[in-house]
Amino acid sequence: MKLGIVIYSDHSETVWNACRLANFSLSKGDQVKVFLMAKGVEALSLSTNQYNIKELLEKFLENKGIIYACGTCLKIRSQKSTELCPMSSMGDLYDIINESDKIISF
Repeated sequence: MKLGIVIYSDHSETVWNACRLANFSLSKGDQVKVFLMAKGVEALSLSTNQYNIKELLEKFLENKGIIYACGTCLKIRSQKSTELCPMSSMGDLYDIINESDKIISF
């Protein structure tokens, strides 16, 4: 299955659970793409000892998951593109929606 996950929350537990689902889906053999938008581009700053989002995103990339981040949302927050939060566009989000079997948002 091709799964698209859109993360727009800045709630640590919610983002952590989205990342857990992304990693679990990869472990089942699915192709997974994550798109961070709105407050979701703040995902790395939400990491805590209890909700280690950074670690889950690193694992996701190591296991061949793909992450995108809304460029406009990054610019609004004066954030730079990084490996874990790479700048992309609405065109990339459109492609994820168009090619995915299922889309889920958090």
